[in-house]
Amino acid sequence: MVDQHLIEIMKKLQAESKKRNFIESVELAVNLKDIDLSNPKNRIQEEIMLPHGRGREIKVGVFGGSEMAVKAKGIADAIVQPEEIEEIAKDKTKAKKFARTNDFFVAEAPLMPTIGKRLGVILAPRGKMPKPIPPGSDPKSIIEKLKVSVTVRTKDKKTFHLPIGTKEMTPEQLAENLDAVIKRLTSKLERGKMNIRSAYVKTTMGPSFKVI
Repeated sequence: MVDQHLIEIMKKLQAESKKRNFIESVELAVNLKDIDLSNPKNRIQEEIMLPHGRGREIKVGVFGGSEMAVKAKGIADAIVQPEEIEEIAKDKTKAKKFARTNDFFVAEAPLMPTIGKRLGVILAPRGKMPKPIPPGSDPKSIIEKLKVSVTVRTKDKKTFHLPIGTKEMTPEQLAENLDAVIKRLTSKLERGKMNIRSAYVKTTMGPSFKVI
């Protein structure tokens, strides 16, 4: 059961956010403390499944051979076969657009070295290196999970932001998504909530509300 306090915060956030001519995201900003992020082993990069999804379409691209391409058809938003990797890589503008228009990627494990060599410079800085899966496996379940997930990525900065939904979602849905992120995050921090200096939620253009 989600804390009623979080639901009340979301109700206030929605009530005090002005009407816009676009659907605003609801974002979480977290400030960490007492943790050395210059040491890569202390950094966090996690995909967290949100109970109610992101409130918008999430696109997933697949790198795979013909068998996987058939299985991914109708589920994945982009399918790249091995012979097409080089074609994307040689056009930097095309490669950047490809990375930008897809939120996540999965790839057959044997293709990972090629992807790393040819597209790593584009995908890695954006935190979008593919999740490897066994050759010929069915990517459906992992794609479905990624479509309701968000990435927590601290890099070397103690402050980071991530979307947890949209203003159109109910306060209860937003509160449950927020709760899932906070619980997963604290489980990854050495001292749990003691490593969080503060956490705020806000709509894209609205005021901030303190959570922690």
